[in-house]
Amino acid sequence: MPLIDTHTHLDFDPFDADRGEVLARCASAGVERILALGVHQSNWERVWQMALDEPAVYAALGLHPVFLQDHRAEHIDALREWLQRLRGEDKLCAIGEIGLDYYIEDPDKERQQQLLGAQLALAGEFELPVLLHVRRAHAQMIAMLKRHKLKRTGIAHAFSGSWEEAREYIKLGYKLGLGGAGTWPQAHRMHRVLQQLPLDSIVLETDAPDITPHSHAGQRNSPEFLPDICRELAQLRGISPEVLADASYRNSCELFGWAHAG
Repeated sequence: MPLIDTHTHLDFDPFDADRGEVLARCASAGVERILALGVHQSNWERVWQMALDEPAVYAALGLHPVFLQDHRAEHIDALREWLQRLRGEDKLCAIGEIGLDYYIEDPDKERQQQLLGAQLALAGEFELPVLLHVRRAHAQMIAMLKRHKLKRTGIAHAFSGSWEEAREYIKLGYKLGLGGAGTWPQAHRMHRVLQQLPLDSIVLETDAPDITPHSHAGQRNSPEFLPDICRELAQLRGISPEVLADASYRNSCELFGWAHAG
């Protein structure tokens, strides 16, 4: 059951002690590709080097809204320089993690929107998909995506919104990233939305080391848990894990421009 983990932070400190072992277990579990996402300028080099060193790892680079206090205007110029230098590199697959987070305390919404708008413009300029972080900001995000009209779209990561919000992303051509949050028994709205989502809109993710699935409660999340997430979500959807895995794999390959063997 081949799988692609479309969202991880494999470069983060919790993996420093056993990253190689994690990647080996992922390979054994059928997790063929793993996306590692940049979140601020200081971790781009680490993410990119990991992608170069590890055959299964692919990179995205971006400026995350939660780290807004760390970002400077010149970091957008730095991101453009990175994208220019890496243009055409197979291991660079997207701009991300970028987005809007209105859940944090006292969010600077205007500056978040400016930062996101600048990165959406870069996505248009370099024709790269975007990996979107959205918390309590779906209406604003959808409005901005409608304005930017990217040729290549992206993923609304860790989607936990309503069916109406899901439908708006799908209309715009975006995929919805589903992971561990939807496996918890109390996630009733997510379970209802999952029942309605067309299979061609779903991609699977872990967000490791965060958002651990119910089956691994209390543990550090890891991309090696993606098969378990797939099985749990497939059961909630009423389909086989193989059907969900294949849909996610195909959708991911379509988005990132990768060949699909099936």
